[in-house]
Amino acid sequence: MSSPHASPRPGLPALRRLFSPGLLFALPFLVLFAVFMVWPLGQGLWMSLTDRALSAHAPSFIGLDNFTEAFRDAEMWRALGHTVWFTVLSTVPLVVVALGMALLVHTGLPGQWVWRLAFFAPYLLPVGVVGLLWIWLYQPDLGLYNHLLDALGLTQYAWLSDESVAMWAIALTTLWWTVGFNFLLYLAALQSVPDHLYEAAAIDGAGAWRRLWSITLPQLSRITVVITVLQVLASLKVFDQVYLMTKGGPNNSTRPVVEYVYDVGFTGYRLGYASAISYIFFALVVLASAAQFFALRRREK
Repeated sequence: MSSPHASPRPGLPALRRLFSPGLLFALPFLVLFAVFMVWPLGQGLWMSLTDRALSAHAPSFIGLDNFTEAFRDAEMWRALGHTVWFTVLSTVPLVVVALGMALLVHTGLPGQWVWRLAFFAPYLLPVGVVGLLWIWLYQPDLGLYNHLLDALGLTQYAWLSDESVAMWAIALTTLWWTVGFNFLLYLAALQSVPDHLYEAAAIDGAGAWRRLWSITLPQLSRITVVITVLQVLASLKVFDQVYLMTKGGPNNSTRPVVEYVYDVGFTGYRLGYASAISYIFFALVVLASAAQFFALRRREK
């Protein structure tokens, strides 16, 4: 007969921790994460090691042949260069313009709700609407921009069919469409800056520019790091607006690497090779974002 003071079985505490309420609450998310993230990632990695194609033959294991071919693929590197160029063109204005918009609203402009709505409303539009709207704006003969250039006596452009300006046109569209999200992040950060800092600076005789450089911008350094990293990641994954507006043209001069993956996998039917390019791009994005994050954090400190 066991004693009433006998110690519990050794495995019972571990079993209780395994089925703790916190784990049970997280279990639905963990199941969905495994099904929709971990499993597809594993399947994609396996596919990149095979000659999988949209055909009847069974895929064969070919090891790293797809990765070797990808590193020698000039078109992949060209598409990657287009992606980096678009990221540079879009990230800088999307951070700077969003900050300027937030500062304007935060200063107390009349009718603030109108400004907030006008700045954020484009972000709510689906990409199909944005693409169709800006295709009309960029029309060589009937578009608004060429009409304005003609009225000013300036040179008109074939915005989406000229290799020298097509990427700039897509970057401008992206700026108008997505700057509202960064604007909201900056506006929320500005509202959290302590008022006593500005009051003390005003007592010391600091002007508006000095308060901006010495108080506002340093207080926004953390959110600037977050916005910059998020924007770089979003720009590197560009696909929708490019595909809708130019389909990567003219002469593949705006085709990003994500569209190249799409073309290889669903036009060329080489799913294994497309998966290999995807994982190479994924590794480059992770390295670039990590390097950028640590560089910005070090500069902040």
